[in-house]
Amino acid sequence: MQPATAVIAELVAGIHPHDDLEMRHIATTLAWLESTDDIFRRMKPATPSPHLVSYVVLIDPHAKAIFLGLHRLAGLHLPMGGHIEPGEHPLTAARREASEELGITPAFDVVGEHPLFLTRTTTVGHVERHVDVSLWFVVRGDRTREYRLAPEEFDGSRWWDLDPGNLPPTDPHLPRFIRKLCGTL
Repeated sequence: MQPATAVIAELVAGIHPHDDLEMRHIATTLAWLESTDDIFRRMKPATPSPHLVSYVVLIDPHAKAIFLGLHRLAGLHLPMGGHIEPGEHPLTAARREASEELGITPAFDVVGEHPLFLTRTTTVGHVERHVDVSLWFVVRGDRTREYRLAPEEFDGSRWWDLDPGNLPPTDPHLPRFIRKLCGTL
């Protein structure tokens, strides 16, 4: 196992699963990491599949709110984030994505600088279907502040209450993430 893959495996092994599905996603991901070092996207949109993604989930813990953008390609309201570059640490990718997509220097002080959640998701929308292995990082936001997302990637955004039953069309795992987050807060 190459050093970059070993770092990812250590991060994944450190995630405490919220439910049986996350436990299976973690086990499948660890087996995948043991089997290959080809884990970073090399060619848009889908080579190799699966590949790694860092989600940057902007949360206002005091207002109990989550910020989502309407992603152009997926057609879903999603947290910010993107593909982890070859050899890049997932936290570095999360910092980069927060800067590029939200225009902020992220504060990882809600749950810490480690991913809270891990998912394996087959993509939807206007791209070749593939599997994203997503590490979900939590970043502090402020519901009273306006965040302008990259217009080439998003068609608007808004804050939503941290209510897993009252979300727009979104990542199928977001309600589970919210339940885990609320249990952590």
